[in-house]
Amino acid sequence: MESVVATPRPPLRPLVASYTGYRVEGADPGVHRGLPSRHLTFIVTLGGTVDLVGLPDPGQPPSSFATLVGGLHSTPALISHDGYQHGIQLALTPLGARALLGLPAGELAATVVDLDTLLGAVAGELVERVRTATTWTDRFLQLDGVLARLAHDRGQPDPELAWAWRRLADSRGAVGIGGLAAEVGWSRRHLGERFRREYGLTPKAAARVMRFETAHRMLRAPEAPGLAELAVRCGYYDQAHLTREWRELAGCSPTTWLAEELPSVQDAELSLPQH
Repeated sequence: MESVVATPRPPLRPLVASYTGYRVEGADPGVHRGLPSRHLTFIVTLGGTVDLVGLPDPGQPPSSFATLVGGLHSTPALISHDGYQHGIQLALTPLGARALLGLPAGELAATVVDLDTLLGAVAGELVERVRTATTWTDRFLQLDGVLARLAHDRGQPDPELAWAWRRLADSRGAVGIGGLAAEVGWSRRHLGERFRREYGLTPKAAARVMRFETAHRMLRAPEAPGLAELAVRCGYYDQAHLTREWRELAGCSPTTWLAEELPSVQDAELSLPQH
């Protein structure tokens, strides 16, 4: 197993938080959980396909993708694999959805779309350039080049919505939604409707995802706290609350995730210098 993380060059960082190159060979076949986060998922495979057997939108049938973009979601995506996976995953910000794909993140909410549908011929060029590169560094540089050409100012979220998103992100989901609406100067209902149209999640769902994402990140740390301490540090009422949220957002308990996915993730990760 190999996993290499890098940061795009500075002009792209408001649009793409990170690149992650991954390669898994000879693993036991199984199902991987694609967990909710504050970022849209953008994947280019370097071999094989991403075989989705369970999607956040239960109305979308299972599908296989060589390239994909997935919107924000609050339930896991289930990815079946035969022990082989090879590709690059980009963590796309909501602003990146507008600037690179030409639409607000809310239009992709809980769904998965082939990259060709969104980018047309540019998708083919991006895939060819990434697949013909021979090192992770070269692949990431190729991504930088294509994405820099794609990036245009295609409109911004309303200032109130952008501010509300930043408040939730900066607080790691700890801001009360009623208080957030009061700070914005809108009713809670109006904020909820406008926020969901822009981002694909309600403010309450976004707060849950951001709190979960923080817990997930802390649980992956080499010196992770115990679950009771993790619950307190991440703003859950107690360990039982943490476990309930994990079951809804990840499809399993933290203990199950630790046993099934964490060891291999930790063993594989390597970070490249920023470029």
